[in-house]
Amino acid sequence: MYEWSDEQQMVQTAVRDFIAKELVPHHRELEHGDLPPYDIIRKLFKTFGMDAMARDRFERQLARDKAIAAGEAEAQPEAADEAPRDPEAAANAAAFQMIPIIELCRWSPGIVTAMGVSMGLTSAAIMSRGTIAQKERWALPLLTMEKVGAWAITEPGSGSDAFGSMKATARRDGDEYLLNGNKTFITNGPYADTIVFICKLDEGNPPAERKMLSFVLDTGMPGLTQSAPFKKMGMHSSPTGELFLDDVRVGRDRLIGETEDVPAGGRTAAKATFQMERSGVAAMALGIISQCLELCVAYAKDRVQFGQPIGQFQLIQDKLARMEVARLNVQNLVFRTIEASATGRPMTLAEASAMKLYSARAATEVAMEAVQLFGGNGYMSEFRVEQLARDAKVLQIYGGTDEIQITHIARDLLKD
Repeated sequence: MYEWSDEQQMVQTAVRDFIAKELVPHHRELEHGDLPPYDIIRKLFKTFGMDAMARDRFERQLARDKAIAAGEAEAQPEAADEAPRDPEAAANAAAFQMIPIIELCRWSPGIVTAMGVSMGLTSAAIMSRGTIAQKERWALPLLTMEKVGAWAITEPGSGSDAFGSMKATARRDGDEYLLNGNKTFITNGPYADTIVFICKLDEGNPPAERKMLSFVLDTGMPGLTQSAPFKKMGMHSSPTGELFLDDVRVGRDRLIGETEDVPAGGRTAAKATFQMERSGVAAMALGIISQCLELCVAYAKDRVQFGQPIGQFQLIQDKLARMEVARLNVQNLVFRTIEASATGRPMTLAEASAMKLYSARAATEVAMEAVQLFGGNGYMSEFRVEQLARDAKVLQIYGGTDEIQITHIARDLLKD
């Protein structure tokens, strides 16, 4: 795929119309106030039938899982199970997922973060490793955005070393577990209805030898405290907070997979979640870059200095040309993701890391150059490039810093 199809461009136009009617009037409240984004996301889902599609996919997967459990069907390897029967339909489905992300990120990238963590990361943790009962209990409301989800792995002392430095624990207490720990920088944390809490099983052994487990928590459980939203540099439309667990008692029914032997919360499952998160950053970056470029082109035509539009100056032309090169490169990465969906071949962690590294850097560089091109006006919130520059920066930090992406890429190149 080298160009958007006519059908995809129609969806793009429809999403832009929705944003103009439903998001833009609330933009200042989202980005400079305290308006949570969830009602706008739910309206987006209903408007485009995304909730109905999610429900249909869920029911089909659950029926397949039940047939396998009953011995009426054979479990397939993950790659084979995900291989599309119709490559064109699979590519279209991937494109239709990307388009809302790109268009929303022109205005409020934080909304995409809030949406992706809830109906993407949180639900994926349950759908990939959970039991049928757990999927029925928690997954569907997350997939349809009826409920808000949070995926809690980062801790105050961990950051990039999410596994090695993890201190949150689960300790057996009869047939139940007591959960303790502190999670921070948790997207949707303040408002989450459902939380996937990742921790280590404390059996009195050294932390480095402990199993990784995941539990599903509901808001309001005794001992669980969700902080108020943090004040942040950017991504204001994505509420971020902290979680505190003090002897939160849970049964085995909340342990994802309902067994300590399934790698429900282990490194493999968590890395798969990181992989999905990182590959989505390209679409976010494309939205930010595209909007910055459009704003800069219009400003370069209208802004007059020294008797002529600033777009006539070669230094300004150089900035615009570099922005267009970045846009084309990131767009090609998005198209590559769509094409990969048609083949059914999942992206490797190194490939996802390379995509995130380049896209995040490109978005940040373009957004900062947009502020420079606008001069003093670029530093003012009313011209919007200021907000996009603040939002772009976190793409180089969350989901794994640039430095971590480089490590994953290099290790893959150097492995035997």
